[in-house]
Parts: sequence; C-alpha cells; structure tokens
Amino acid sequence: MTRRVLSMAALGVAAVLFLAVNVLSQASLRQARVDLTADQLFTLSQGTRNILASLEEPITLKLFFSEKLAGANPQLRTYGQRVRELLEEYAHRAHGMIRLEVIDPEPYSDAEDRAVEAGIQGVPLDQDGGKPVYFGLVGTNTTDNQETIAFFAQERESFLEYDITKLVYALTDPKKTVVGVLTDMDLTYGPGGMMAAMRGQAHPYAFMESLRQTYDVRVLKKDLTTIDKDVSVLLVLRPQKLSPQALYALDQYVLAGGRAMVFVDPYVESAVDQPGPDGMPTPGVPHTALLPSLLQAWGLDMDPDHFVADPKLAIQVAFGDGGRRRGVPYPAWLMVTPETIDKNDVVTADLSSLTFASAGALIKRQGADSVFTPLVTSSPRAKLLDVKELQGEPDPEAMLAKVTSGGQTYVLAARISGTVKTAFPDGPPAAALPTPVASGDEQKAEHKADPAPSGAKPLTTSVQPAHLIVVADTDMLEDRFWVQQQNLLGQSLSVPFAGNADLIANGIDNLAGSNDLIGLRGRAGASRPFQVVEDLHRAAGEQVLAREQALRKKLEQAERQINDLEGKAGKGTAGGALLSKDEQSTVERFRAEVLSTRKELRQVQHALNQDIERLSATVKILNIGAMPVLVAGFALGLAAWRARRRSRTVRE
Repeated sequence: MTRRVLSMAALGVAAVLFLAVNVLSQASLRQARVDLTADQLFTLSQGTRNILASLEEPITLKLFFSEKLAGANPQLRTYGQRVRELLEEYAHRAHGMIRLEVIDPEPYSDAEDRAVEAGIQGVPLDQDGGKPVYFGLVGTNTTDNQETIAFFAQERESFLEYDITKLVYALTDPKKTVVGVLTDMDLTYGPGGMMAAMRGQAHPYAFMESLRQTYDVRVLKKDLTTIDKDVSVLLVLRPQKLSPQALYALDQYVLAGGRAMVFVDPYVESAVDQPGPDGMPTPGVPHTALLPSLLQAWGLDMDPDHFVADPKLAIQVAFGDGGRRRGVPYPAWLMVTPETIDKNDVVTADLSSLTFASAGALIKRQGADSVFTPLVTSSPRAKLLDVKELQGEPDPEAMLAKVTSGGQTYVLAARISGTVKTAFPDGPPAAALPTPVASGDEQKAEHKADPAPSGAKPLTTSVQPAHLIVVADTDMLEDRFWVQQQNLLGQSLSVPFAGNADLIANGIDNLAGSNDLIGLRGRAGASRPFQVVEDLHRAAGEQVLAREQALRKKLEQAERQINDLEGKAGKGTAGGALLSKDEQSTVERFRAEVLSTRKELRQVQHALNQDIERLSATVKILNIGAMPVLVAGFALGLAAWRARRRSRTVRE
C-alpha cells in the first residue's frame, strides 16, 4: 500500500470521526453549557434553581420577540438574544416542566394579534410611530392562569432573572396575595377620621385603594391575639396604641416565618395635627408610633426623641407672615432622590423619588444576629434634631441653621433578614379583662389577669429566616405627601408625585414570594462599557461644566455692566445724558470678551473630544485587536520553533 493510499485513507477516517463526534455530541451533549461570562450572566441563582426544581405542573413560556424588526437596533437584538438564551436555561433546568416557544410577531400577522391579546406592549423604534417591536413574555399553566411581562426594558436588565423567576413562581401559586393590615389609622373614613366624615371631607387613603385593586386586603383588629396563617404579608402601619396581645401575636407571627412591612415614626405629624370636634388639634394624642421591644428583638433601634433633618433633600415650603411668605427649604420634610435609594434591591430599584416627613433613623444593634440592609438613606449632610423642634409652629430657617454644621448619613428604611429573637422572653403577656360598671353604691370590680391563649408552645427564636422591611416614617402614607387630587371631567383623579405607594406594593410583592424569590438580588448587566473612556467622558463633562459656570459669571457681570451703561443712555434720551466714548468702548470690550470666552469654550470642548476619540480608539484596538495579534504571534512562534526543531533533527 502506497503512502498516497494511506494518506487518503487517513483523511477518510478523520472525516468519519469528525462527523461521528458531531452527531454524538449533538445527541448527548446538547444540553451541556459552560458560562464563561465575567459575571456569570447565564448561570441561574440557587434560588431560581430551587423554584424550578419544585415545579409540580407544566408551564408554557411564550417569548414574543420581533427579531426581524429588531435587526435595525443592534443593542436590542443582542439583548433579545440574551433573554432567549436565559429562557432556554430555564427550560433546561426545569427538566421538562417548562415548554419554551419563541414567536416573531410580524406586522399584520396572527402572531401580532396574539401578542396584543396577551398584553404584550408594542414599542415603535422610530419617532414616526411605525411598525412596533414586541419583546415580552407570556406564561401559562395547566389551569389557564396567565402572567405577563409586557416588555423587557433594558433598564431592568440587572433584574431580568428576578422578573422571570417571579413570573414562574406566580404560575405555581396563582392565589391572590392576602395582605393583613394592623394599624391605629382610621382606614374606614381615611385622613381626618370620623370628624372629617362629619364635615363631608372624608375620603379613603389613596394607598389603600391601590392595594385593594391588587391584593386581598384584610384590616385586622387592634386587640387580636393571633394572626391567621393565610396572611401572606402583614402591614403594620402607625402602631400607636396596639394591645400587648396584638404585639405578642406580631412577635410570634414573625418568629414562625411570617413576612411583615412595618412603618414606625418618632413624630407622627398626621396624628398630632388631627382636628377634634371643635376643629382644633386633639390634645393628648401620642406623637410617636414605636415598637421598641420588637425592633430590638429584630436587631435594630430607632431613637424616639430625634428625627432626621437633611438640608440637601429638604422640600420647599411657604414660610413667612402675610404677603411676605417665601419659599424656604424645610429639612424635616424630605424628597429622597435615586442617589440615596438602593438600586441593587428589587423593592427600591425602580423608585425615582420618595417623600418622608419627620422620619426617624434606623440603627443596627451591636451583636444582632439578623442582617441589616439599608434601602433608603439620607444624604451625608443630614443631622438628628430633637422632635421638640416640630412642636407648635416649626421654624424651617432655624432648623436649617442647626444642620449646617456637621453631617451624617442615616437609614430611613431597611430590610431585616436572618435570625431574630422574641420580644417576650417571659412568655405571653397577661390579658386584662374588661371592668364591669357597678350601679348604685357598688364598687367597680377589680382587674383580673388572664393569660393570653397559649395554643402552641411560644417561640423564642425564629424557626425560619425572618423577612422584614422597616420604614422609619408613617406620615409618608398620608395622601398630601405623595399624591395630588385632580378633577377631570367631574371625576377625582389621583396623580402621584412620589413613589410612596410603589414602595409598599414592591415590598408586598417581594415579601409574598418564596424564600428563594426574596433572596434574589440585582445582577450585573451584559453591557460592559470601556471604563477608562467613561471616566474621561465624565472628566470632560466636569471640566466643561466648570468652564461654563465661569463663562456664566462673566456673562452676568458683562450684562450688568452693559445694562447699566445702556440704561444710562436711555435716561439720556429724556434728560440729555449720552454714553461717553470711554463708556462705549467699555461696552464693546465686554461684548468682545463674551465672544472670545465662547470661542475658548468651543476650543476646550473640541480638544477634549479629540482626546476622548484618541483614547477610545486606543482602548478598542488593545481590547479587540490585541488578542488576535497575540494568538497569531504565538502560532508563528510555535511554527518557527517546530521548523527549527525539524531542521536540527534532519541535520543530526
């Protein structure tokens, strides 16, 4: 057999082996995946894997993605590919319990009609409102329950896994979430209570109306002794006069694994200002809403005598007497901005603003076993002031003067998780029986102590990880602090100007999920910009901004000088005074200075843009071209080394 025949046979065997390996790998290694991305973008979290492993009935996921139309937008096309591959990983991890369908709803097709009917939102890519692009997800189970993600907004890319897992979990437990409300607020008549109702001014709290549209809301009695097990999330709002039995029931509910969102306050402005029958504030109303023993058992404290004053986040209020009223920042009322809101927690990630009124400061207790995670904080310029500053007629200017010196960041809302202990180590409190009223000269019966119903053995430590959200303000629930009522065609319309109600809804949605769902956090996005270039962009912006500010000062000064001189010339029209030659030359000099400064600004901008373009090109060449060059250089070096080795072998 000649060498030529052997070579041909070897090539044939290699081709057969190549095909065999590909066929076998396609059949046996089809589901094998290796995630080599820096942030493990396609690796599901343990919480998601637990939920997928617990699926007991099949789920169908339909991804509606206008792939052809999205081709004109590379960024959207890339994100669509990522969503599709992530959903394929869900289907793989579910071991046959998830069936994935990918549908391209072309314009005027049946698929487009199905997308619209399912609630998928079409978004036009051009300003002319042309053909809409559909990019959403519809999930259904065997009982025809449906959950929808109307559109995968790229701004929520870091919460992509959470949103999909939440949809899957909702299909496994389609019952309406039961929200229990334990409060001293008058939820029957709304702000102002019965007195407002007698004056014809009663209207329900806007946040309660919003909750009732989505959840099964149950208002619990203030003297309850137990909390129903079917309550998914407990809202504790303004707890001013809850009975010891109710506090004990709340304690045991949390220790047994119940989830709660608690609103406390060092100074309840809404309760103090509540008018009595004569229209004046009711005397003797407690100004605090505290749960000191429970908060300590959960691993945190709140100073009952101080509130957070923040001049940076202060809301403008009208201050002064009569016609001399003017806008003054009131540091007790805060408009919290995204800079002080945790964007890595799903509860607060999408909130753009929140309002607080005389909020307290939450502090983690030393040695606490629970995990304390701040959700909302003040700015670094905040300071704690005595609540006495809020009594009577507060003086915003006096408060501002007291917070100018020093400053610190304080926590206004926090998430508590992990192990917590009971606030009743000695057991349930005694329940006082009502005192009967005697007639005639008979004396009132003495109080008798009757222990609270024991039922199960009292818990002293949480049997499951606790999941709590604590907010150090209750006035934020009042309509006046987050919503405006407008009249539209004879109907009252609530228009929010802050996300206070969204905070409650997000907290309920998150706490109502499983432990695995609550444990999910935001992850890094797939977009990885060149950080050096981004830093240069920011530096350029700061430099240009500083130059613009200097220019603005020069312009203002020049305009004042020009206006003064031209005003003098205007007076001269009536009184005979005209601009002198020196004054005219001064006006021309100021105008020339303005033009030269603007020209200098353009030159600075042009130079910075050139620096950015050069650096951007250099970084991209190094990142994109360096690896191929290194591989090619290694291959050439290896080839040269092998050639030299062969020649040495031949010589020997």
